[in-house]
Amino acid sequence: MSDKESKLGSSRIDFDRREMPVLTGLKQEWSQKKPLEGSKISCCLHITTETAVLMETLAAGGAEVRLCASNPLSTQDDVAAYLNEKGLTTYGQRGESQESFYRNIEKTLEHGPDVLIDDGGDMTTTFMEDQGPDYEGFCGVCEETTTGINRLKAMSQAGELPFPAVDVNGSQIKHLFDNYYGTGQSSITGILRATNRMLAGRDVVVVGYGFCGEGVARDADGLGARVHVVESDPVRALRAGMDGFNAVTMDEAAEIGDIFVTATGNKHVIDGEHIAAMSDGAILANAGHFNVEINLDWVRENAVNQSRVNEHTVEFELDTGKSVHVIAEGRLVNLCAGEGHPASVMDMSFAGQALSAEWLLSQAGELDAEVHSVPEEIDKRIATLKLKSLGMAHQPLTEEQIEYMNSWQEGT
Repeated sequence: MSDKESKLGSSRIDFDRREMPVLTGLKQEWSQKKPLEGSKISCCLHITTETAVLMETLAAGGAEVRLCASNPLSTQDDVAAYLNEKGLTTYGQRGESQESFYRNIEKTLEHGPDVLIDDGGDMTTTFMEDQGPDYEGFCGVCEETTTGINRLKAMSQAGELPFPAVDVNGSQIKHLFDNYYGTGQSSITGILRATNRMLAGRDVVVVGYGFCGEGVARDADGLGARVHVVESDPVRALRAGMDGFNAVTMDEAAEIGDIFVTATGNKHVIDGEHIAAMSDGAILANAGHFNVEINLDWVRENAVNQSRVNEHTVEFELDTGKSVHVIAEGRLVNLCAGEGHPASVMDMSFAGQALSAEWLLSQAGELDAEVHSVPEEIDKRIATLKLKSLGMAHQPLTEEQIEYMNSWQEGT
């Protein structure tokens, strides 16, 4: 990677660092206290400007860090060049093969980590395959995606999780802000960059109404789209309806939609029969972690021709005579066709990752091998710092109010 790339990366990181006061403040504090001194942390994350600020923060705290990509199409090569120039070992290149992707995970694990910071679970499962039964000295993993947490919980329920894990995705700071505001804005931005389509007056189908799906639906609605929601959970489907969106089945949505966005963390939520029923020119995008939410194998098998529309979009002409357009190979649209979440949101999410890693190290040998919630004090610390950076504040309870909330004697 060239010196020119490194300089571009440096400029872009400097620009986004201005939007990350919580993490940069933590870096300043940790550069003095060195709470991570002597530790080794392996990270599998999207290699973006915001991730660079996290790497600098962990290193300032005294950790030896290594980083690899959590998605083959999300790496920003100028950021990777900058980090390597600064001595923060980084493996990854935009568009790398699957073989290269997993080889880079292996390289990132070679220094014998004490903690993993993961995005989706690929590093965690690779580490388990390599490590075998000996986890002596290993403190655990911090995971920040719904997909990764689902995998960890499945391991735990099967009795096969051999070390502690922290559900960073489940923290209020992560799902209320990153998933909702971040995924909403960045996914719509990615779709617009890839297609330049106007959303006003279009029918947008959002598949999945968790916090990510809520954010996508909200932002599409804000741009004038008619939003339809497909949701397997009846309570969430009802919530979508009460939020003003049209809750429908996938069969119904297939005949309505112009643009489809998946955000479920599940497999083939848009399947072959749905794609066959779509209108000519339908646009398919995915905001979930893995590229399995849309049945792309069916698309390829039933396509008589395919052509690249632009860097991010491929048109598939089906044997029915209709065409569909797939953005970013069905991978994360916000990072593969855009630049991902805004830095101001990742400031909070990555502060959660950093502080959770510090907590894991401080609890070495004390935690059970299960999925743990982020300690409440970490969420509150991040929120307080973020409020301060925005020139805002919260109202603390008085002693009288605290006593009242913790008592039962006083009534009507």
